[in-house]
Amino acid sequence: MPHTAGGQLPDPRRVVTGPLDLAARVDEALAVQAVAFGLTDEEIGVRRHIVLRHMTSPGARALGATTEEGRLVGFVYGMPNDRSQWWSTVVEPYLRQHGREGWLDDAFVITELHVHPAFQRRGIGRELITRLTDSAAEPRSLLSALDLDSPARALYRSLGYHDLARRVQFPSAAQPYAVMGAWLPLVRG
Repeated sequence: MPHTAGGQLPDPRRVVTGPLDLAARVDEALAVQAVAFGLTDEEIGVRRHIVLRHMTSPGARALGATTEEGRLVGFVYGMPNDRSQWWSTVVEPYLRQHGREGWLDDAFVITELHVHPAFQRRGIGRELITRLTDSAAEPRSLLSALDLDSPARALYRSLGYHDLARRVQFPSAAQPYAVMGAWLPLVRG
């Protein structure tokens, strides 16, 4: 864990969230994701191209959390759902099995949300996702998360997300995911 010169943990109150030019800071964002999610160099390379492509999608936007020194310690990005995009084509059959494929229409998708482990459990992820969805024109939000009990799933549930489909298998993923949905605005503490 990174420490300050005095040996203390970084002060989360000195983290500022705001708009993020994700295309310009993609390598910094992926470094945060690599630490938070345990990505290999190969996975980072693949995701770099995906993030850059996503940021050209209509309505795509990102927020970042930075320290006073400008270090990126967290980010979130998303976009209005497009049924022709890869993610939607993978999750649609799972949602259809439960009669929930309509959730793919008129929804804002949280594509990625990651906070550096040294800054987790301090409300940064909550602030990032609520601020991003607060500006969504769509009435609901979707995301996918590893299908296990985790702090991330607990955060999403506390915000009003609920499971729409579980045991969703993405082609390149070893572990199954859950697709979660919430009506907007998200639930506040």
